[in-house]
This record gives sequence, C-alpha cells and structure tokens, in this order.
Amino acid sequence: MTQRIPLTRPSIDETTIAGVADVLRSGWITSGPQVKAFEARLTEFCGGRPVRAFNSGTCTMEIALRIAGIGPGDEVITTPLSWVATANVVLAVGATPKFVDIEPSTRNIDLNLIEGAITARTRAIIPVDLAGLPVNRTQLYAIATQRKLRVVEDAAQSFGSTWQGKRIGSIGDFVSFSFHPNKNVTSIEGGCLVLNNEAEAKLAEQYRLQGVVRSGYDGMEVEIAGGKFNLTDVAARVGLGQMDRLDEFNAQRRELVRTYFELLANPAKEIGLSLPPADFANSNWHMFQVVLPEERLRVKRAQVMAELDAAGIGTGVHYPAIHLFALYRRMGWKEGDFPFAETTCRNILSLPLFPAMSRADVARVVETLLSILRTHQK
Repeated sequence: MTQRIPLTRPSIDETTIAGVADVLRSGWITSGPQVKAFEARLTEFCGGRPVRAFNSGTCTMEIALRIAGIGPGDEVITTPLSWVATANVVLAVGATPKFVDIEPSTRNIDLNLIEGAITARTRAIIPVDLAGLPVNRTQLYAIATQRKLRVVEDAAQSFGSTWQGKRIGSIGDFVSFSFHPNKNVTSIEGGCLVLNNEAEAKLAEQYRLQGVVRSGYDGMEVEIAGGKFNLTDVAARVGLGQMDRLDEFNAQRRELVRTYFELLANPAKEIGLSLPPADFANSNWHMFQVVLPEERLRVKRAQVMAELDAAGIGTGVHYPAIHLFALYRRMGWKEGDFPFAETTCRNILSLPLFPAMSRADVARVVETLLSILRTHQK
C-alpha cells in the first residue's frame, strides 16, 4: 500500500521526547525554568533583542499592538492574504484593519500601495512573510520611518529567514513568530514576540499573565488588564529541542524545494502553473505554494485537492482572502476590492513540504499534480 504524504509533519527527536518526560517528572510543567531557557535561546537567536514566549503567535501580535498604544479610532494596514488572525488582532484592540492588495509574484503585501492607504488615523503596518518569503524590509521601514508608523511583523512563517544577510527578528520593530506544529520550529503550540527594549519586554510580561506584577514573597499589583497567554515548560522543552535542529530542518526544506523547481519548471510554463519566487537567499521555505491556472482548467481547486487526496497526497489552502469572510464583508469589504489577492486566494495551493520528505516523495507529488491538471485542461 502506498504511504500517504501529508501536507506537513513535525520532526520530534527522541532526545526531545526524553526531555519532555523529564519535565513531566519534575513536577513543574507550567511556565518555569524551561520557558526561561527557551527565551534565552530565542534572545540569542535574535541578536540579543529581548524575546518573550507565549502560547500562540496570535496573542503576540495583539500584545504588540497594545504595547504600541493602538486602539479604537486607529487604523492598521495589512494584507488580505494571510491567516485571519492577522486582521482579527487589529479588531481585538478596537482598531480597524486597512487592507491593501498583494504583489502577484511574491504574494506579499504590495509595499508600493501602502502610501495610498495611509490616512490621518493610520498608526501601524502588519506585513506578512507568506510561506517564509520576507517582505522587503528596506522599503517597509523606509515607509514606516517617514510616516512615523509602528511595524508589527507577522513573521509567523519566517523563523530562520533572512533579509540582506540578517535574520528576521534581529532587526526591525516588533516581530511575532509562531511555533505551531506546521512551522519550521514547533513548541506544539506557541509563539514569541521580539521587542525593542526591556521596558517593552516587562509590559509584554504583564499582558501575558493578567497584568500581574509581583514583588517580594506576597506583593502583587495589577495596573493593566492582561490575559492568560503564558507558555508551558512542556511546550518550551519541545521548542528547545527544535532549535537545535533548525539549520538541519531548513537545509532539508531547501533541497526539497530545489527538487520541486527542477521537476516543475518546464511543465509549469506549459500548463500555466504559477510558482513562487526561487529565493534561496532569504526564504526559510516554510511552504511551497503554487497558483493553479484557473482560466485554463475545467474544474475548481477543490476538485484538484480531492483528487490529490484520493491519491494519498495532502494539500492545504493558505489562505482564503480575509476581506471576503462574512465578518469583514459586514465592515464594507467586497469582491473586487483586491483583485490580485482574490485571484491568488481562489487558486493558491500548498503542496507537501516537511523535513522528513524525500526526493521521491516530491517526485510523486509533482507527477500526480501534473497528471490531474493535464486531465482537466480546457
């Protein structure tokens, strides 16, 4: 029986599993010494910038917005092509998301459209590094500096990516990473926020756990309304084990992606399949996404996915257009507002990519995908 190739699968080694068992036996399984060690490791990774760990890569963006003082009456510019959390956190602080279209080749926010979206109410930008491909940080921060805007980098997918030789997270303003199981490094669930200074880090700690500040044996004060966003030591120990293998994981991803390009380059031209930019200098290759040739197929993406699934190959959609969800339609967004994002979101398809894959797995995915697309060509 042919083995199924899932869209993604985390690689957890036996040393990490044994380390988790040690944490469980220790009796300290919530936030404690493992979280502190994980944060220290992340701080080192980000060039010494203060980093705090959280239970998701969503709350990190919300907390960054709160630290920046963004709330009701403010606008935050972002992309419609992302996980809906990117826009939901703006609503969570009472502000309004302001979408701009994507640049079709990179599928990231079109930085050339940001100036036209800025109003007197604009306070921040949330760019998204789709599939691990970094947004142009040079152009992004030139705009932010000139217009005095805060930046909350949704770098959920770009842990280990670089910009001009510098790691994402080591430069910039707020940087939010995710350690969800599908990411290049996982802590089961979790995330972290890179901050600019210790004052921001202390405030992040308050928002992380109910706004509490402790002093002495029994002193406690609450000055702000925080939440319950702390990471457990169990999760942190998984993250620590993953950090040891990040370079290995990303190297394997690059080799798998090279195979995808090798096998798809000519057929893609033939059938009109759009491939991502072949950026091996900056991207961590979190995902390998193609855009189906909608105008040249007799079927929709769902049918292609169903046939791949029947062949034992998992796929994903990352992502539907945020502005076309009912919540955002009620705010006035509609079809036709962002044509490049809408076309891409209707046809984008994430193919299997994870370190344990083999070249033969990639070949099977490509062969099956091309067979399906050729069968349904107009």
